[in-house]
Amino acid sequence: MKEKYSKFEIDFSKENAIQIFEYTDGNRVKSINIGNINLTGVDVRTIFGLKSANFTVQVQENIVTFEVKGYGHGVGMSQTGANTLAKEGKNYKDIITHFYKDVKIEKM
Repeated sequence: MKEKYSKFEIDFSKENAIQIFEYTDGNRVKSINIGNINLTGVDVRTIFGLKSANFTVQVQENIVTFEVKGYGHGVGMSQTGANTLAKEGKNYKDIITHFYKDVKIEKM
């Protein structure tokens, strides 16, 4: 990552040193500007080791704080959670209805 962003600079004296531009429908950060680079929320999640791209950013002087909500990509089903339920003996119907409310599983 360092090579990819080797020309990164941030001027904390600027009011918009870090600015979120756009959110996804699932309320995750879609695009953000940090210093002189534009990133996706997923990029920021990866670079900083955040648990989700559902975050807010606070900047005070030269201290940056990310407040993260939830885990994962926000698509609904946790692979780890589903695996745990399966190990507990739950079947696919139990697992799907655990993560997706108001679904109906039918043969077609």
